[in-house]
Amino acid sequence: MRINVLQHVADEGPGSIQDWAHAKGHQMYIYHPDQFGLLPTAAQTDMLIILGGPMSPNDDLPWIQQERELIQQLLDAQTPIFGACFGAQQIAKVLGYAVSKGPAKEVGWAPVYRKSDVIPGLPEQLTALHWHEDMFELPDDADLLFSSDHLANQGFVLNHQVVGLQFHFEPKEDNVREMVVNDAAYIQGSVLNQSADEILARQVPAENKNVMFQILDYISEN
Repeated sequence: MRINVLQHVADEGPGSIQDWAHAKGHQMYIYHPDQFGLLPTAAQTDMLIILGGPMSPNDDLPWIQQERELIQQLLDAQTPIFGACFGAQQIAKVLGYAVSKGPAKEVGWAPVYRKSDVIPGLPEQLTALHWHEDMFELPDDADLLFSSDHLANQGFVLNHQVVGLQFHFEPKEDNVREMVVNDAAYIQGSVLNQSADEILARQVPAENKNVMFQILDYISEN
């Protein structure tokens, strides 16, 4: 399987998604559309991973629109898609739903709660890394997958082949350090009231990688 990854900022890489791809014997190709202006074609894509970033789907940038055209083609082809943060918002936007400011800025570690059993075996509660202040409107045909204390729409599943998460399960220890040291200024104003040192001191829960694997298994096998 060829897994094409859209990475939008240097400090938000695929993390444990890359571990899953290697464990399954898949090939991963990482694109940086904001930097190089290049995207894969739908024909080149067996699975699409859309990562996070500080931009908004509402920004008027050519590559953001080009990404959505690719997402639409892959939705039509029933190709597996996973989106994290900005990636989940892009999927929602393609489906015709709004992306707007959330009720609170969430940056740091906080619990998320499972709201659907559509993906078998997911824990009822997990601690995820949040790094956002925008939110997506839940698509009508999607199952709400996760909520948090401050935001209801934290994740969705669509047609057993598409998952979007507003938060992050994919970062490993080094990825968290990379995000914090390069983007610590963004922490200010978060409702979670965690300092950079507090975020760094929290060990990445081992179950986050397991759940990331479960989600990718689910969308790739259905």
